[in-house]
Formats: sequence, structure tokens, C-alpha cells
Amino acid sequence: VGQFPPNAFGLYDMHGNVREWCQDVYHDNYNGAPTDGSAWEIDDINQRVYRGGSWFFNPRRCRSAKRNIYLSVESVDGSFGFRLVSFPPRTPE
Repeated sequence: VGQFPPNAFGLYDMHGNVREWCQDVYHDNYNGAPTDGSAWEIDDINQRVYRGGSWFFNPRRCRSAKRNIYLSVESVDGSFGFRLVSFPPRTPE
């Protein structure tokens, strides 16, 4: 982790490790999507979004903007994962 420089958003390692399984239910487009950062959880719960590519994909499919549908909420697949987010503790002012 952190072996390469961050992208323009300051994020590290966004490409090519595993496909990221997202909490959002799949939709064809972003019309009506929440704007507060919450997950978009309506419709069929078995159609989740995954983003990016994994270690066995060709480079064109490893873009973090790559978005697709996965038809199960239970998966046994070595190419899927999820990204953990940690916020540093706040210091008193």
C-alpha cells in the first residue's frame, strides 16, 4: 500500500488489486442517486454494483471508473474485495 504516488484526489492504490463490491444497488445511470454520500439501496437487492478491475483483468478493465453489475449478494470469488476507510482521530482544538 502506498508504493505509488496518490491520484489527483489524494487516494492511493485505486487500480487493479480486486474488484470492489459496493453497497449500492445497480442502476443504469445516476438519475435520482443520493447526493449526501449514502448508499442507493432500492430495487432488487441481488443486483449490486462493483467497481474497478482485479489482478487478472487486462489494464483497460482496471479503471476505478469501471462500473458493472453483480447478480448476487453472496460471492465466493478471489477477484472481489472491498475498500476499508479509516478517519484519523480528531484532536481537540
